[in-house]
Amino acid sequence: MTSSAEQREKAYWVIVADESSATLYARASRRGDLDKRLTLRNEAGRKKAGEILADRGGRSFDSFGRGRHTMTREKHGPKAHVAGQFAKQVAKHMGDIVRAGACRGYSLVAPPKFLGILRDAVYRNCKLEPMATIDKELIGVSVDDLRSYLDAPGQRRQRRID
Repeated sequence: MTSSAEQREKAYWVIVADESSATLYARASRRGDLDKRLTLRNEAGRKKAGEILADRGGRSFDSFGRGRHTMTREKHGPKAHVAGQFAKQVAKHMGDIVRAGACRGYSLVAPPKFLGILRDAVYRNCKLEPMATIDKELIGVSVDDLRSYLDAPGQRRQRRID
């Protein structure tokens, strides 16, 4: 059983992110004030695909026949790869918080394109499903606006999976 001192240190966490930045907020209660704890930046997330790639595979002729094909083996573009790496970085921080025993639950706020990547990365790192997810681009909005989105009725609630 946890003591009351340990219980006070635990917080509800909110991750607001996109491909280029993430901010982690802590809340003492589910609807409490948001306290900004950490900001992470991913400069590569702002670059265009051509700026990320240093070199790409060329084209080659088949060993027989008249076919030609690209030499690249990438199934995902460079932007998706950079987004995945950044999501893993954010997930590592969230996993550290969970393993330290400082998390009662967390919520994710990200654009739809990045939300799935981030949700998977965080779940793999800490085996804890988000209490709520919001699929909106809310990086840079005021804390009051963010709080109104988080506290709106009908946000998706989930239970802990061990």
